[in-house]
Amino acid sequence: MRPLAFLAGLLLCLLSLSTVQAQPVQSQPSGLVAFGPQRTERIEAELVPMSQWVAPGSTTVVAVRQKIAPGWHTYWRNPGDSGGATSLVWTLPDGVTADPILWPLPSRQRLMSLMNYGYSGEVMLPVPIHVPASARPGEVLTLTTDVLFLVCSDQMCVPEPLTLSLALPVREGAAPLAKPWGAEIERLVETAPRPAGIEARVTVEAGKLVLTATGGLLSSNQSGADIGQVYFYPFDGGRIDHAAAQPATRGSNGVSVTLTPGREAASSPLSGVLATDKGAWEITAQPGPPLAGAQGQGALAPLDEATSTPAKTGVLVFLQALGLALLGGLVLNLMPCVFPVLAMKAASLSAAAHDPARARRDGLAFTAGVLVSFLVLAGALLALRAAGQAIGWGFQLQSPGVVAALALVMLLVGLNLSGVFHVGAGMQNAGSGPLSRLPGAAGAFFTGVLAVVVAAPCTAPFMAAALGAALVLPWPMALAVFLMLGLGLALPYLAISLSPGLLSRLPRPGVWMERLKGLLAFPMYGAALWLLWVFTRQGGVDALGLLLAAALLLAFAAWLLGLAQAARQRDERPVLATICATIAGVMAIGLAGVAAGAARDADAAPQGESGPLAAQPWSVEAVAQATAAGRPVLVNLTADWCVTCKINERAALSSPRVAKAMTQAKAAYLVGDWTRRDDAITRELQAHGRSGVPLYLLYRPGQAEPEILPQLLTEGVVIDALTD
Repeated sequence: MRPLAFLAGLLLCLLSLSTVQAQPVQSQPSGLVAFGPQRTERIEAELVPMSQWVAPGSTTVVAVRQKIAPGWHTYWRNPGDSGGATSLVWTLPDGVTADPILWPLPSRQRLMSLMNYGYSGEVMLPVPIHVPASARPGEVLTLTTDVLFLVCSDQMCVPEPLTLSLALPVREGAAPLAKPWGAEIERLVETAPRPAGIEARVTVEAGKLVLTATGGLLSSNQSGADIGQVYFYPFDGGRIDHAAAQPATRGSNGVSVTLTPGREAASSPLSGVLATDKGAWEITAQPGPPLAGAQGQGALAPLDEATSTPAKTGVLVFLQALGLALLGGLVLNLMPCVFPVLAMKAASLSAAAHDPARARRDGLAFTAGVLVSFLVLAGALLALRAAGQAIGWGFQLQSPGVVAALALVMLLVGLNLSGVFHVGAGMQNAGSGPLSRLPGAAGAFFTGVLAVVVAAPCTAPFMAAALGAALVLPWPMALAVFLMLGLGLALPYLAISLSPGLLSRLPRPGVWMERLKGLLAFPMYGAALWLLWVFTRQGGVDALGLLLAAALLLAFAAWLLGLAQAARQRDERPVLATICATIAGVMAIGLAGVAAGAARDADAAPQGESGPLAAQPWSVEAVAQATAAGRPVLVNLTADWCVTCKINERAALSSPRVAKAMTQAKAAYLVGDWTRRDDAITRELQAHGRSGVPLYLLYRPGQAEPEILPQLLTEGVVIDALTD
């Protein structure tokens, strides 16, 4: 989870600078110039000095001061089980260098089964600054750092990039402490964990890591006997189970702490901070046998936890996400992009209406197909985000190759339902696609797979909050949320398949089923045409021509396959038809691959105006410019493959009444097109706790945070928002 939240934050940093409110430059009597704190909704930060000036050839300390909003926190160098450490990128005058952060001891922040290390309230991160001997008295050294904070609550994380500056005058002689923060920075530097002549070993015993540390300030003749509490903070994530208990004992010359191993190899040196109630020190434990004098004189208590989030609160957040996911999955059945799936469900229900055993089997298999597919998609999404990819829900349709493949699959489904060719039991499985026409439970399972592939790009009410929470939860909990979403999608079909009374009301099989099968082919053809349109928007008309040729070859192969099937029923051997069908199918697949490659290399179709609203491309800078000019801004983050987005644009955003309200409000209309992958839009979605489109934002001048409009828009909703 930690890589997931942190790497997404790194990608967001360059686009969020417009949310910062710069404060006036502040001059001090010593000539020191502070540029003032930078603020967002969740954190205030500034660069503050320890001393009033710096001398040539000296080392001074500056600190990144954070004032974190209640309920939020930032992270230590090892954030623990989730989150990301604060990072600094310095811009310094020639010859001036900055050391790494002198990290103060963090607090432990427990959330359910997780343990994070970080800071809340007000905290300073000291950084030693080395001034060259060539610095001339009288000059001013301007220090600038680009800081990326990952600011989290128990429900979400928001990357906050800020640029902080400080001007330090150069003078001869020792400098007094700067007010008001110099004394506090000096105290932090003096008490910061550092090496202290402590020898340490780490030993694997009975599946545990036994950390023994002796000597230095731990020995009994240097007050080590007075140590009553101890805790070990590792520098690197994955070395230990952060949330596990750390039982410890005291010896005559040191301490011993028992740790639970993490996912990383236990045979390498283990570095971190050994914190006690008498002080904290950096240690590096080499693999080897336990050190003598570290055990045998009684147990030690764990160091008091300064900050923790009650487990009950975390459980409630998780349960809330599960409930919203289930409700969102249920509502997803009513979203426009799922209409082709409803056709498949209807035909499957009609085929098994008067066979309760088969209906139960198919219902369970369909549900399994839906859940497995959601699990695979969610696993891929979480893995790619953990690897640093800026993607969101529906990411698969941002790939022209996936869109091309789905268009051809939908074409095959339609041809199958139209009777051009048959797979498996023919009419008995009249409601599914080529894979889902397999006999028995396999057919129902693949119907569920195809349902998820088609429905996944949609987002319904309640889904956004659930998916947003899932993407900041640990991966086991995130997968549970996605599985609950799949259960909501499959639940109506499952409930009907397990209800003999409802099934008995359907007509018995007959000629009407064959007609229904032919009728249901047309939603499949419509879905194929829609996907072709999306593909055109992604790759242009040249790539479309190649894909249409592939579709023609695939239809020809399906027709030849139907001829071969009919010949076999007449006890003939259709060798030529089979060979030609195979060749045509292979050529179709190859040509589809060429079309996908051409689409990837092509420029995206420009975002045009939609109806009477004159749209401009969305960017963070465009929003900032419009609001700075005193104009409200309506932002529409959309995609051509999002059917809900297109319906909203036709029903609400293309309305003359909305256009009139926009004109009267002097509002700007900005459209962000997510049809193809766009990392900037992905980061904007994440910043508002969303993982997919549509997202509608209304910015008002003088307000840092926008109003988030409903996912299902009406004229009235937009007009009311503009006139409030």
